[in-house]
Amino acid sequence: MKIKSDRMFPVTVLAWFMAVGVQAAELPITPGPFQPTMESLTNYSCPEWFRDAKFGIWAHWGPQAVPMEGDWYARKMYQQGSPDYKDHLARYGHPSTNGWKDIIPLWKAEKWDPKRLMALYKKAGARYFVSMGTHHDDFFLWNSRLHKWNAVNYGPNRDVVGVWQRAAKKQGLPFGVSEHLGASFTWFQDSHKSDHTGPFAGVPYDGANSNYWDLYHFPAEPGDAGWYSKNPRWQQQWFNEIKELVDNYHPDLLYSDGEVPFGNEVGLSLIADLYNDSIKHNDGKLTAVYNCKQPSDGRWVQDFERGVNGGINPYPWQTDTSIGDWFYNRHWKYQPLSWTVHMLVDIVSKNGNLLLNVVLRPDGSLDPEVETMLHQMADWTAVNGEAIYGTRPWLIFGEGPTQAKGGAFKENFQYTAKDIRFTTKGKTLYAIALGWPDGGKLTINSLARTDDAGMNKIKRVELLGHKGKLQFEQTTERLIVTLPAAKLSDLTCALKITGSNLKPATPPVLSR
Repeated sequence: MKIKSDRMFPVTVLAWFMAVGVQAAELPITPGPFQPTMESLTNYSCPEWFRDAKFGIWAHWGPQAVPMEGDWYARKMYQQGSPDYKDHLARYGHPSTNGWKDIIPLWKAEKWDPKRLMALYKKAGARYFVSMGTHHDDFFLWNSRLHKWNAVNYGPNRDVVGVWQRAAKKQGLPFGVSEHLGASFTWFQDSHKSDHTGPFAGVPYDGANSNYWDLYHFPAEPGDAGWYSKNPRWQQQWFNEIKELVDNYHPDLLYSDGEVPFGNEVGLSLIADLYNDSIKHNDGKLTAVYNCKQPSDGRWVQDFERGVNGGINPYPWQTDTSIGDWFYNRHWKYQPLSWTVHMLVDIVSKNGNLLLNVVLRPDGSLDPEVETMLHQMADWTAVNGEAIYGTRPWLIFGEGPTQAKGGAFKENFQYTAKDIRFTTKGKTLYAIALGWPDGGKLTINSLARTDDAGMNKIKRVELLGHKGKLQFEQTTERLIVTLPAAKLSDLTCALKITGSNLKPATPPVLSR
């Protein structure tokens, strides 16, 4: 398979560097109040749309879906002996001649219907949408003038980011885009290696061919092997290319897969540029959100990959996770709907948002079971969304035997109806049990009667999805609510509680 090379493009950042050598970083940012310093970024305040949205859907999608072998295929296919290397060798040929560049054109997205999908996502309860911009494979899903390896020139021959954005805006959803480019420069260095045994031992993979360094990057300096490169050329290239993404699409949200890229003024300059760009294009109002995996004290929104915060964070935060593998994987089973719902409720009770990757097939369609899950999610949010959207945390996030310990890659917890999470909206308190209680009664220790006659005065208890108030008894040990005889849901039991001076009566029982 041959890649067309007769297209005309502006001089790339790499070519410029190779021509004139490394200069001081050029980091122009959109004029505005934010400067690329930690001190300046303390003036950031997370916009209310994000705090109210609570639930977003992500299309973590691109040519790495083609083999249907899951995440990081573009790197692992160059690791001799790995399952993805063996798969690639059997189906596509040896990576010395048939490498990642030859998979890219196979991504056609021929069944992709973004308008239908976006309507389905919104109905399922998503209040914002995020598109992949570029993964570590250095393939751009937007119409780039800086990088020829993009979805307009190869594969779908469509501006995937732009098409997603128009579909999201039509549904009234804020639009975000994710960039994983920062890690690409070192991540892709395996493509420069070769087999160490067998008939192709010592034969360089196609990434070693300088004709393709615009995709695989030039060789890294010795010792430059961290998540983010130390090379100023690559740092400048990252800034220019991600700034192009911001300049072209003015996203409501930008996600970086890692901490602040390169840990210096380069990453901070991009954040300041995003914020100033948002002010410029939103009538002087800052509406943009920046996500990365570094604590910020409110300078941006911290993200936890496949994990959660252990408790209430005073600053809004986000979990990013997936119902399956990150890219389509024919070997994986999807998480059940209960997993998504319980994650969402726990996260929202702690001042967070859930960004959920709904896995797309290579052709842009959804598996039938995913379609079913989204319709079921729509049914759940139609009843229980009142306790989720536009809410804020209570004084404690919950009670019960199961605590989701904080940190990345900690997300599979076995919740029960004894696990209760709280949210508030105005003077209303919501108590959401993560299951339907046995015996027809739901007990809440935190809302017990206290010696203070003015505290925890409950006037009314209702069940979302059920008409009429419920009978309840408030003792010095707990609140006991009698539920309807007919179970409404196996997933949750959400109470709407009104009263005065509602405060936790006792420390919550939260042990793992």
